[in-house]
Amino acid sequence: MPERPSEVKRPPLSLVERKQRAARSRIIDAADALFAERGFDSVSVTDIAERAEVGRTTFFRHFGDKAEVVFAKEQAMFDTIADATSVMRIPAQSADSLAGALSALEPLVIQLCRQATADLAAYQRHTLLLDAHEELRARDALKNQYISNELAKVLLKHDVPPAIATMAAQLALSCYSSGRILATAPSDLIPKTRAAFRSTLAINSAPDEVLMQDLPG
Repeated sequence: MPERPSEVKRPPLSLVERKQRAARSRIIDAADALFAERGFDSVSVTDIAERAEVGRTTFFRHFGDKAEVVFAKEQAMFDTIADATSVMRIPAQSADSLAGALSALEPLVIQLCRQATADLAAYQRHTLLLDAHEELRARDALKNQYISNELAKVLLKHDVPPAIATMAAQLALSCYSSGRILATAPSDLIPKTRAAFRSTLAINSAPDEVLMQDLPG
């Protein structure tokens, strides 16, 4: 299986779309800088809009509140999962196997790790911000559950049985979460997540009928 999902070609953006993306990017960068300088609680939407040189109306066109900006860069992760639906290939003999389904998700999860740590300093600031704020950790937990649901949908669209797709997606999310917890530095995220997949797949070498016997569907 390839190291990462193939890139999906997208049509070129219009001028309006490019301007909207530029404004969104300025808001994200401004918030990142301000949170690092002052802390999350001391920064307002007005502060972010002023630093980004946009109006409050423009801010709220892109984000519901300042907490939403913290997770803005992770939209690219959701796009990657959506794209994987059309490019992922799961061998027929693996579709009915929990280990096979989990193995199929590993390159996609590693790609998510790669995207998350593309800017190591920004990733470090993000994790520190989450560690310091319960509200942000709660939003992060909801986002992770969304990721698991989307991973399961990818498998379902490749004819993986629902019970196996659900378990594989939850296990893949656990590997990702374990990698985040065990990584002592941002650069450790990928190797720690790989190690979590190796350990989980070793556990799941037990016969699938034993693992799945109590699950519906």
